[in-house]
Amino acid sequence: MSDPLDALEKSISALRRAIRDASAAGDTERATELRAQLRRAERAWDALIDTGESAAAPRHSEPATMPSARGAQLPAREHVHRALMLLGTAAAPKLIVSVHEAFFPGELSASKLSSLRRDEERSYRSSPGGRPYYLCPALTHDLLSPVRALITISTWSLEQRIIGPLSPRVDFLTGAVRIAEAVRTSGDSASPAATRLLWRFAVNIPGAIPADTSVHPKGTDPQQVIDAARAELDVHADADRATRTEAARRARKVLGDDQQLFGAPLQDARRLRALD
Repeated sequence: MSDPLDALEKSISALRRAIRDASAAGDTERATELRAQLRRAERAWDALIDTGESAAAPRHSEPATMPSARGAQLPAREHVHRALMLLGTAAAPKLIVSVHEAFFPGELSASKLSSLRRDEERSYRSSPGGRPYYLCPALTHDLLSPVRALITISTWSLEQRIIGPLSPRVDFLTGAVRIAEAVRTSGDSASPAATRLLWRFAVNIPGAIPADTSVHPKGTDPQQVIDAARAELDVHADADRATRTEAARRARKVLGDDQQLFGAPLQDARRLRALD
């Protein structure tokens, strides 16, 4: 499984290709928005290099049960960032805390995330672009307003940060694949918290656990979870992607840079919806 640096490097390469394509097609609005995403991704890459914390999941040589002191001392927003980068999807505070507990050192509580979301928006508004990334809410596909219960990362594309009718299930399945890959990569060094988390995903995916057995969390097969999750993703992914793509198109058209990250207030969202 790729670590956060790998994921960011792939994102940076993809963004550069998309900018080139948009410029060749004469779509200056799209090219400008992509350049802003590219700058945020590059700043996030710099920040990860500076912390020296490039691993999205524990390596065989450094099990999750043997945390480094440096990792434990990271601020809460860095803990949240690492958990979200592992999942690759919008997530609620409870899941973020579970992922952090399963794969990373240091302490993180759901109570910290409530104030953290407000702090991120205040920081952005006082100094836009002053941080390599911001933790921001997911956006509803219809009103483009913030989903308060779900957190994303500003360096992700709008499509990745928008939630449509099928998105909760698609994101759940995507997260299951990423967690299973992390557990598989960790092998015997996977923590008990990691195997429990994988099992919690597996029991909610048809075919992820053999129907004729009662599997203990430790006996959950990561590859079987991956196969079952991908099979269901094949059913929902295209429709979900179409909804997100259309919502992202509207967002780029009607929202400013700050609202593309933190959403439109509800009263503005209704007005913008009527104008669209």
